[in-house]
Amino acid sequence: MKSKYLLLSIISAVAGGLVAVYLFVAIFGDGIKPAINAEVYQPVRLASLNSPQSQFPDFTVAAEKSVHSVVHVKIVKKGLVQYYDNPFYNFFFGDRGYYQQEEITVPSGSGVIVSSDGYIVTNNHVINGASDIEVTLNDKRTFRAKLVGADATTDIALLKIDEKELTFLSFGNSDNVKIGEWVLAVGNPFNLTSTVTAGIISAKARNINILDKQYAIESFIQPAAVVNPGNSGGALVNTNGELIGINTAIASPTGSYTGYSFAIPSSIAKKIVSDIIEFGEVQRAYLGVAIQDINSEFAKEAKIQRLEGVYVSGISETGAAKDAGINVGDIIIAINNFEVKKVAQLQEQVSKYRPGDEINITILRNNSDKKLLITLLNKNGTTSVIKTESVGTVLGARFEPMSENLKIRLRIPFGVQIVALGEGKLKKAGVKEGFIITHVNRERIENMDDIKRIVKNSNGGLLIEGIYPNGISAYY
Repeated sequence: MKSKYLLLSIISAVAGGLVAVYLFVAIFGDGIKPAINAEVYQPVRLASLNSPQSQFPDFTVAAEKSVHSVVHVKIVKKGLVQYYDNPFYNFFFGDRGYYQQEEITVPSGSGVIVSSDGYIVTNNHVINGASDIEVTLNDKRTFRAKLVGADATTDIALLKIDEKELTFLSFGNSDNVKIGEWVLAVGNPFNLTSTVTAGIISAKARNINILDKQYAIESFIQPAAVVNPGNSGGALVNTNGELIGINTAIASPTGSYTGYSFAIPSSIAKKIVSDIIEFGEVQRAYLGVAIQDINSEFAKEAKIQRLEGVYVSGISETGAAKDAGINVGDIIIAINNFEVKKVAQLQEQVSKYRPGDEINITILRNNSDKKLLITLLNKNGTTSVIKTESVGTVLGARFEPMSENLKIRLRIPFGVQIVALGEGKLKKAGVKEGFIITHVNRERIENMDDIKRIVKNSNGGLLIEGIYPNGISAYY
C-alpha cells in the first residue's frame, strides 16, 4: 500500500516538472541562448619547447667567447706587520720598542682580456697592494702580469701580460643597456674558474657609496646574475658577447650573493683603459658644479614643477659650468642628448670625456629648456694633461688629498693619503696603500707641498705618522 502511494508521488513530481519545462520554453523560448560555449571546454595546451612563448635567449655563443676571455687573477701581498712588546715588561726591564715580521697573503679575483696583445681589465681593489700579480688563462696557461695603471675613483685597474693572439672581449655600449635585458656574469667565484651565470638587468645608475674616495664615480649596473667573492673584475656581457660591465661588488649581510650585485658600466671602464694606455693615468673632466638629486619633497621646497634632471646647487668660480653660463638653480636634464635623471647618471656621462672636450648640456631654467655648449676642464681649471704629484722614486708613492668623507669619519681635518705604492722606502718600511700621513718629522701635513718641503730639507731618516682608513694609527 505504501509502495503504491510512493510510486504515485514520484510520477506526479516528474509530470509536474515536464509541464513546467514545456510552459517555460513556450513562453521564453525565442530569447534563450545556449548557456554553454563549446570553445570554453577546449583542452588546455601546454607550450611546447618549440613554441615562441618558451624560447629564451641563446647564451651559448656569448658564454663560449667569454670564458676564454676572462682570466683568474691571483696576487701576492707582502708587508711588514709591527708587533709591540709588553708594556709591563718594558717598564721594569727597559723599552725594547717593537719588531717587524713579514706577512704574506694571496687573495684572488677575475679579469677580462680586452685586446689580443694582453691588456686585461680588473678592479683596483683586486690588485691593491700587490707585490706580484699572476694571471691564469682559461686554457691553464699562467703569466706574470704587470700593473699598467689604476684608478681608485672608479675601481678600475689595467694589467698587461706578454702574449699575442689572445681571445678578447670587445667593449659594448653600456648606455644602450636596458632594464630587463638578459646578461651573463663570467668570473672565478671561490676560485672556481670559468663560471657563467645568467640574469636580467635589474637597475642602472646605482650609487651604493662603496668607493670612499674624493671624486669617486658610482653609477653601477645592477644585474640579477649570481656574483660571489672572486667574481670581482670579471665580465658582464650581453647576449651578443659584448663587454658591457666589470663585475665589482655584491650587497650582502653574509658576504655571499643574496640577490644584489653591481658592475661598472663599460662606458666608464673603456675611458679609464684608454687614458691609462695613452697618458699613464686618468684624465678626469669636471663640470665645476655641486649637484643633487630631485625628489618630490625638494621639488616642493624649491618650487620646481618638473620632477626630472639634476639640480645645480653650487658653481665653482673657476669651473667649466660658470664659463658656459650655468647658474645655481638650473636643472641639468641631458648631456649630449642623453637624458639624465639623477646624479649618478650625470657623473657617468661626464666621465666619458676628457678635459678640453666640448659637450652639449640641456638645462631647465624657468620651466624652459635651454642648450649650452660647454668645454670641460680638469680639476685645476685648465684643459692640460695632469700628472699625479709624486714625491719621487725614493719614497715610491702617489698621493692625493684626503676625501671629505674620510675627514669626517676619522675626525681629522688634515692629511695626505697614499693612493698608489711602488718600490721605495715607504713600502720597505711596511707602509701600506691607503695610509694617511698626518705628520712627517713631527710637522703637520696639510698638502703635498708640505711633504715635498720636508723630504727636500731632510738629511737623515723620516718619522712618518698617520692613520689607516680603518682607524688604526701607525708610525714608521
